[in-house]
Amino acid sequence: MSTTPPEPPQQQQYSGLGRSPVSGAILPVPGNAEIAIWFIVEIVLAIVAAVADDFDAHGWAVATTWLTAAYILSRGIAKASRVLEH
Repeated sequence: MSTTPPEPPQQQQYSGLGRSPVSGAILPVPGNAEIAIWFIVEIVLAIVAAVADDFDAHGWAVATTWLTAAYILSRGIAKASRVLEH
């Protein structure tokens, strides 16, 4: 008497925010929170540069350069940590 083994139960798959089902880790949606915070800080710096006497366009450009470098470095560290998990 041969019986067929029962089929294994279906595993739940992750759905990536309205996308088709995926079977791995879900990466964040483009347009993450860091870029929103960076943009808000840029707006604040522009307002300060417009209002303050001793914070001019040069100061705003230097602050923007450092903020952008820090943002890119933080994104690189975050992505590198994901690579090491694999």
